[in-house]
Amino acid sequence: MTTFAPFAKPLYVMLKPIGSRCNLACDYCYYLEKANLYQQQQAHTMSEELLERFTREYIESQTMSQIMFAWHGGETLMRPLSFYKKAIELQKKYARGRQIDNSIQTNGTLLTDEWCRFFKENNFLVGISIDGPQDFHDEYRRDKQGRPSFFRVMKGIQLLKKYGVEYNCMAVVNDYNVDFPLEFYNFFKEIECNFIQFAPIVERLRKNEANLKLATPEENDSDVELAPFSVPAKKWGNFLCAVFDEWVKQDVGKVFVQLFDATLANWVGEQPGVCTMAKICGHAGVMEFNGDVYACDHFVYPEYRLGNIYSTPLASMMYADKQLKFGNDKFDKLPQQCRECDVLFACYGECPKNRFLKDKYGNNGLNYLCEGFKQFYHHVTPYMDFMKGELLAERPPANVMKLMCK
Repeated sequence: MTTFAPFAKPLYVMLKPIGSRCNLACDYCYYLEKANLYQQQQAHTMSEELLERFTREYIESQTMSQIMFAWHGGETLMRPLSFYKKAIELQKKYARGRQIDNSIQTNGTLLTDEWCRFFKENNFLVGISIDGPQDFHDEYRRDKQGRPSFFRVMKGIQLLKKYGVEYNCMAVVNDYNVDFPLEFYNFFKEIECNFIQFAPIVERLRKNEANLKLATPEENDSDVELAPFSVPAKKWGNFLCAVFDEWVKQDVGKVFVQLFDATLANWVGEQPGVCTMAKICGHAGVMEFNGDVYACDHFVYPEYRLGNIYSTPLASMMYADKQLKFGNDKFDKLPQQCRECDVLFACYGECPKNRFLKDKYGNNGLNYLCEGFKQFYHHVTPYMDFMKGELLAERPPANVMKLMCK
């Protein structure tokens, strides 16, 4: 059995200050329906009293000198700017000499000059959700009235650039845009975004009338069906290979694609920096607006609730046996096909939420995206081997681009 030692990694809890509330209604959103968990509570907003409790406990629970606060939604900017100004005050109050950093994820449509000045002055890293060019983005990312959101997001990006705010882009790859990898990738280069996260969307829908329509990996295949917007596994592999081939020719060291960076990290035996590609997980939880803490942002279901910060200390929940087992299960529950795989070290079964297929031996737990990931890892092997050699020789991995020119 894998051992996940408490305090071996920074404790990391994502904050949901507005719960699942959002001004958009993206078709594939996995979080909007979480409001159904709290139908008896009218105001899905985090109080300043809870904010202070969390800030104090979160800082006191850390074993590292650098602490990251991550703000997520719903749509985070539906809280007033005064809320985040209060958050900064509280961080300074309890920091006790530690370095405090903040990242915030937003759909970008509510950004203003005032917001951007605040982010710049307080060194926020801003994550923008945008799915590529207009047609790709507006296919699924619309507001509650069905209106497209692309131009509002682009206006927000221009404001971030105007004030010199550090930002990156989180782009969902779905059944629609997966067929256009180069158009997708080149769009981000055209808007001068050099830090990109590609997130493949995979969801299953319950056939019954449950409050939560999205299914957990454990649910029986006969009770669920694959959501129509989910990215096909084979096409996901084709997409990654096409983008990588473009990136490795001219963009290594210039454009940073999270999955490519994580792959190289695993190739050289370092921590990949993203939980889905790590051997174990469980050190990154999420806290809802009322203080409920869950095992992971993608596992906000009653059975994965760890407790509430008002009744149980934050560290006690995150280092409890239940959460440690959740983290260790990522490796311990890999099916036989995964354990025999020659590129297991590169993905470790990817995210547990996507592991709902049976492997070739009939065992549960194979990742839905396995075919695509395996195709990608085999495709990039010679390039990763070369970049690994360059790193070990203390030379820049970007030298791989010279190899491509020969």
